Amino acid sequence: MTAIDAPAAEAGPATPGPARRILAVFARNKLALTGALVLLALLAFCFLGPLVHPTDQIHTDLSQAGRAPGAGHPLGTTDLGYDLLGRLMYGGRTSLEVGLAAGLLATLFGTVYGAVAGYFGGWVDAVMMRITDAALAIPALFLLVVVAAIVTPGKPVLILVIASVAWLSPARLIRGEALALRGRDYIHAMRLMGGGGGRAVFRHILPNALGTVIVNATFQVADAILYVAYLSFLGLSIPPPAADWGSMLSAGITYTQVGHWWLIFPPGLAIVLVVAAFNFIGDGLRDAFDARLTRG
Repeated sequence: MTAIDAPAAEAGPATPGPARRILAVFARNKLALTGALVLLALLAFCFLGPLVHPTDQIHTDLSQAGRAPGAGHPLGTTDLGYDLLGRLMYGGRTSLEVGLAAGLLATLFGTVYGAVAGYFGGWVDAVMMRITDAALAIPALFLLVVVAAIVTPGKPVLILVIASVAWLSPARLIRGEALALRGRDYIHAMRLMGGGGGRAVFRHILPNALGTVIVNATFQVADAILYVAYLSFLGLSIPPPAADWGSMLSAGITYTQVGHWWLIFPPGLAIVLVVAAFNFIGDGLRDAFDARLTRG
């Protein structure tokens, strides 16, 4: 062995990087892994399922209306003759697309808003946070119902409506992170070198709050999916023949007293599963990004 090779031979095993440590902690959380598997299964069900079980979800067929689960219709049919299994797939697409888009949009806007307020502080923070506090004082569901009743429902509109009330929570959360980070030495050094507020927010504050942002995004998506269900249940959803899980629940409520249980349980179970999956994933990510768990 040469002198050059000796240090390399004596060196211990390489220390795993932050990403590997985060994945290791996440993998130890059984509920988080279960949530991830459930979410993948639901995504496959909604987006790949129609290829395996194609159905007509546009034209009604009253001759097949209200059929119980059986041959040809594994989950039965709706009051208009739609195959419920196929409708569950297409309705899931709407719920997941709107929920994901609204949750991520709310997280993006709320993160930037909160980072700007927390970094600049002073009157900027005071004005921005009073706006947030005023909006938080009004129940979110009330705001959603008012806005959704004014505008014409549709996927893009529904995404914007939900995001318009969902950004408040991440804004307050990231504002607290920004207040803690703006006093760090590297921020002071950046200022001494002539860096401006934009550079501080986007190059230093936001990257260092990334763990908090990612964790919060999972909870925002779960909340957005629930908001979609709330609005749809109240009749403020995307107009037919489009569907989502909330509107399927609303339509099925009418027929529960005549024993049509299959109109309620499948969409209700799907909502519970997807929201629980995102919450479990969020809990797992929160543990994974916790410095005390990922250290060493």
